[in-house]
Formats: sequence, structure tokens, C-alpha cells
Amino acid sequence: MLMSVTEEETHGDGTGMINGRKLSLNRVIEYIMDNPKLNDQTSLGINIKWLIQIIVVAAMIVWGYFGLTSKISHLETEILRMKDSVALNSDFRVKWPLGQLGALPDDAEQNMRLKFIEKDIGVMEAHVDTLRIKAVQQQELHNPPHPFLPAVGASQNTEAGGTR
Repeated sequence: MLMSVTEEETHGDGTGMINGRKLSLNRVIEYIMDNPKLNDQTSLGINIKWLIQIIVVAAMIVWGYFGLTSKISHLETEILRMKDSVALNSDFRVKWPLGQLGALPDDAEQNMRLKFIEKDIGVMEAHVDTLRIKAVQQQELHNPPHPFLPAVGASQNTEAGGTR
């Protein structure tokens, strides 16, 4: 007994035509369950071309699935690395100007050179001071102040409390 239900034979109310008889969906299910055609003696005739195509399609689906999951896990790992890099960059951006992360080797060399220059300037200032003192001493030797005259640069207080 061959069963076929076509679109023309189905109705919107769940009934259909099987072998010219009008049946409901429940009766169709009962018929299939009562008359199983699959058993241990059932044979399946399939073209080898179709079998190979089915196997190839199944293999491609499996390969595509594992390729996608691999790519997704790789991208998730990359996102985690990027998040870590962004966090480190944020810390660096905040701490570097404050000097909490150290200095560049060029900065250390520059600071060392500046210390040597400051030391040399200090020595030069000391020499300039001694030269000034010697110049004042020599000026006093060549032009001694008169014992009865006031010094040229000294200020004199007046009776009104001002200076002259």
C-alpha cells in the first residue's frame, strides 16, 4: 500500500487524502505506527554518487563547525590580550608622567650630565667670588680710605631720621 500526501490533497483543518481516502492527521500517524516498513530485512538502495556527496557534505559541515569554533576561541584570546594591553597602557599613561615607572636611559644620562655641569658652575662661582674679594682688597690697597672722611658708599643718617 503506497501512501502519498500532496499539497493539493491537504486541507487547512489537519485532514488529508491518502489513497483516495480522507484521513485526519491522527489516523495518518496511527497508520504509520501500525504498519512499519522498516525491519531487519529492510534494504536501502542508494546511488554511490549520492552516498559520496552526503559524506562530503557532512565532512564539510564538521570541518566548517570546528573551523568556526577555532576562530572564535582565537579571537576571544586576542580580545583578552588586547584588554590586558589597554589596561597596562592606561597605567603607563598615568604613572609615567608622575615618575612612578622610572626614567629612560637617555633621561638618566642627561640627569648625570646636568649634575656635572651644576658642579662645574659651583666651582666657577667660587672662583668668581674669590676674584671679587681680591679685586676689592687690591682697590683698598691702592686707594685707602681717608681716616677722617666718610666712606663713599656709606649712607649717613640725618637728624630727621632719613638718609643722605
